[in-house]
Amino acid sequence: MKIKVQMSMVLNLDKCIGCHTCSIPCKNVWTTREGAEYMWFNNVETKPGIGYPREWENQSKHKGGWVMDGGQLRLTAGGRLQKVARVFHNPDLPVIDDYYEPWDYDYASLITAPHKNHQPSIRPKSQLTGEPMQIKWGPNWDDDLAGVCETGARDVNFSGLDHAIYLSFKQVFMFYLPRLCEHCLNPACVASCPSGAMYKRDEDGIVLVDQERCRGWRYCVSGCPYKKVYFNWRTHRSEKCIFCYPRLEAGLTTLCAHSCVGRIRYVGVVLYDADRIHEAASATPDKDVYPAHLDLFLDPSDPETIAAAANQRIPEHVMAAARRSPIYTLAKTWQLALPLHPEFRTLPMVWYIPPLSPVEALAGNEDIRTAVDNLRIPVKYLANLLTAGNEEPVRLALKRLAAVRAYMRSVRVEKKPDDTIAASVGLDTATLLKMYDLLAIAKLEDRFVVPTATHLDKNPLHTIKGCAGFPDYR
Repeated sequence: MKIKVQMSMVLNLDKCIGCHTCSIPCKNVWTTREGAEYMWFNNVETKPGIGYPREWENQSKHKGGWVMDGGQLRLTAGGRLQKVARVFHNPDLPVIDDYYEPWDYDYASLITAPHKNHQPSIRPKSQLTGEPMQIKWGPNWDDDLAGVCETGARDVNFSGLDHAIYLSFKQVFMFYLPRLCEHCLNPACVASCPSGAMYKRDEDGIVLVDQERCRGWRYCVSGCPYKKVYFNWRTHRSEKCIFCYPRLEAGLTTLCAHSCVGRIRYVGVVLYDADRIHEAASATPDKDVYPAHLDLFLDPSDPETIAAAANQRIPEHVMAAARRSPIYTLAKTWQLALPLHPEFRTLPMVWYIPPLSPVEALAGNEDIRTAVDNLRIPVKYLANLLTAGNEEPVRLALKRLAAVRAYMRSVRVEKKPDDTIAASVGLDTATLLKMYDLLAIAKLEDRFVVPTATHLDKNPLHTIKGCAGFPDYR
């Protein structure tokens, strides 16, 4: 057993209001230089929708992530030979129009315009070519279902559903999906990089780009199934979310989590068994990847784990943070948080609590065990998004979220606490109250448990250059 520490995040989609407040500090701090105008390390998408960049989830188009081929785990886009053959043209790479061509305005012309009978106006001008352009797409182009009647049919999460029914006026549903780099345990971007510039920090699992080694091949961009690696058109280097590691090393949380007005984000460390990454990523069928991924997580309170961690020189303050971390509790103990598209086999470490609302069906006397199937958001859609189509983990999470609401309603509204509700979802009342405390009214120190930086040995810059199932290019 090889214990590793991973910085992780859980986002409660049941509380996200789509305000984009998380995106602004990230943009202002990390992507203010020329060439990074179109980069959104953190963005908020509306579901249903095709997201940013366009159709990032469609791997038949973009060839990101990993697949099982003849019992072997390989990159969807192919290995070294395929990359050499496409060195001058990568058809799997998103083009700038899939993001948006960054533009600006000649504001000086408003000031210097001569007197006219009509208000002067200015046209958008491309920052790439300097020529006037027509704006056709952007990071929030389909925000709040705008244009979903045109693009919704291309949402891959409608697989197994009739999208026409759920996009009709009276049946349509909506929720928000904040996205950032997943800092995966088996990152396809790292395995796709020919120059070894992409690496995963050994001390906390954060995936970074060495700007000195990057040669602008852009295979990391096409290799990432979440499309969270960007190409800087000015420096010709790849850039991505760094999980605010300078803040984390000081014991502070990420900017997106700190600024979230809905308090939907939870940040902390988890322990996992690195020796079993290949086994988990190779699980078949796709539905088995999530439970295999979950089995990688180690209980920080288990005596065997504590002893092994001590032998492997994991600092005690990191172990203490892992025991207090909300990530293990939400993902493993309560099984409320689920990974985004586990079928990509990258083993992502930013997980999501599925949205329960609207909850009209739960306001009456309907059985808590059947209410989740009558909600406006189809369980099948959420399963396609979070569990590779397996509805049972999603249904369990929704039932437990509904149980918290139903129990608190019995306490606060009906003034008759119903202790049978917890038993119906395999929990006890004390656990429901803990869920309520963490999900509804948790303080900052309960939501963000971040240990300060520590060096594991004399060389603090250990990196994991290769990935499970794919040899290092070097």
